Amino acid sequence: MKLSPVALLFFVNIIWMARCAPPTCYSRVLSLSKEIMDLVEKLQKYNRVKVCMDFLPPLYLDVHNSCIITKLRDYVYVLETLPTQFCRERPRIAYLKRQARILYIIINRICYRDLVFMSDDCEALDSGQSVPRYGEDRLELLQES
Repeated sequence: MKLSPVALLFFVNIIWMARCAPPTCYSRVLSLSKEIMDLVEKLQKYNRVKVCMDFLPPLYLDVHNSCIITKLRDYVYVLETLPTQFCRERPRIAYLKRQARILYIIINRICYRDLVFMSDDCEALDSGQSVPRYGEDRLELLQES
């Protein structure tokens, strides 16, 4: 069975249009937080900015944690007020600052009521260790079993 060039073009166009669907707030926040985490990990290994990364607090982003808003606000503030001019002028640090600010704006303004937070464990964002919490009704069911 031969496909005509018009049919092939039609199928390619359908596949291309399917990829053009706009991202939801949740998917944009999730992808941007993963990108920031990857960037922080790379910058901690990069020799030219390793000294600058020592000034920054540890960052573990969990978009399901309600403390992410305050954590991002504080992180952007620290990035904007780095103690040395050398660190503030580094392009990779400036890119990290821009991405963190964009994520903060998306979470705080654009997707303000669209995100659902599953926990409020602020210590988990500092340590990276998230402890699962059960609701009271679920805990009672677990205790009865």
